[in-house]
Amino acid sequence: MAAQNQVHITIPKDHNGKKQVPEDNFDYSQRAQWVRAAVLGVNDGLVSIASLMMGVGAVQKDVKAMILIGFAGLFAGACSMAIGEFVSVYSQLDIERAQMKRDRAAGGQNQEHEEGNKEQLPNPFQAAVASAVAFSLGAIVPIIAAAFIANHKVRLVVIVAAVSLALLAFGVIGAFLGRSPMVKSCARVLIGGWMAMAITFGLTKLIGSSTGMEL
Repeated sequence: MAAQNQVHITIPKDHNGKKQVPEDNFDYSQRAQWVRAAVLGVNDGLVSIASLMMGVGAVQKDVKAMILIGFAGLFAGACSMAIGEFVSVYSQLDIERAQMKRDRAAGGQNQEHEEGNKEQLPNPFQAAVASAVAFSLGAIVPIIAAAFIANHKVRLVVIVAAVSLALLAFGVIGAFLGRSPMVKSCARVLIGGWMAMAITFGLTKLIGSSTGMEL
């Protein structure tokens, strides 16, 4: 009988004796939820507050009015994001807890597996804080960009430029963390931001002109 050739493949282990997973095989979909929340929060802060300020700038040249509406939008948006994320994640938490109870009642889940699932349950408070902080980080960009510019037209250009650079930067970060196509990711957020600011500016300008509210 011919001798059988056996090939032994050694899988590297860390200092705890656990098998290491090659970086190329890392499941980046695990990052999808928190990357989505962070990028959404920052982009929402950038675009919504910049659009609000551009809308005010379409009918009002006073920098104080733009800064005031910017901060009002920041506070309102951060609270809205936090509450919305808290309610959403808490609903998800209730669903997952109910499913764990059903699995336990059916005897289809051992103690070790249940403990592992509990550790992976979402945290509503953490999600709420993260969303509020992310929104605020994005929202502060157009406010700072407008704060030190006296000329009205220059101020509007600076807001658009600062927001565009920030959208590109966060688009790159989101694409890198999620290992998604960088050009498409940046193009989506940038074009979307431009559209939001342009539409808000144009419609507010139109309403201001038709009602005589433009100053």
